[in-house]
Amino acid sequence: MILPAILLASFAAVAASAQTSLPPNEVDHFKNTSMLAPPPGDKIALIEWEDMECPACAHAFPFVHMAVEHYHIPYIRYDFHIPGHMWSYQSSLYARYLQDDVSPELATEYRREVFASQFEIASPDDLTKFTQQFFARHGKQLPFVLDPHGQLAREVDADNALGVKLGLMETPTIVVATTKGWIQVKDVSDLYQAIDQAEAMVKSSAPNHSASKSK
Repeated sequence: MILPAILLASFAAVAASAQTSLPPNEVDHFKNTSMLAPPPGDKIALIEWEDMECPACAHAFPFVHMAVEHYHIPYIRYDFHIPGHMWSYQSSLYARYLQDDVSPELATEYRREVFASQFEIASPDDLTKFTQQFFARHGKQLPFVLDPHGQLAREVDADNALGVKLGLMETPTIVVATTKGWIQVKDVSDLYQAIDQAEAMVKSSAPNHSASKSK
């Protein structure tokens, strides 16, 4: 069957938008993109892999969280650790403890303050001291044994494994995922544009019930 040229062009446009990037033509060649999808019941989500010792992640953090608050979309965060970073894994364990056992809001604040204080944290000992002070400021006590059963480590390792499965090449890796495709955000200043584009992608693919009723 030979499709009309206009229909072929339409299919090509959908395929191109299904996995793309902003700025254009900079999308990474991922190995497995099965995890680049919003949670069940949602049409759009912002997905990010971050390393808490990564300066680019620190730069992206406020943009990402302002966008999530502005658009009211789900945010899925994964930890991914760059080889050679001395304290990023331990900082992820601290953040995961706060998220699981204290409050997700305080865990986000911890990440925010770690990113803002990267220049002061030069070693694992510096990180421990910083974390003790953070807990004290918020009226909490840092446990003597943070992860006695290894559950936090398993969660963080699962995030890393998912990044390896994706074929992640850098941090931060930021993706606006929809039910119809995804957009990798290579320049965080393009994040709002990417979300607008993702919303248009979802809206254009939705069935037009009013049009069908009028026929």
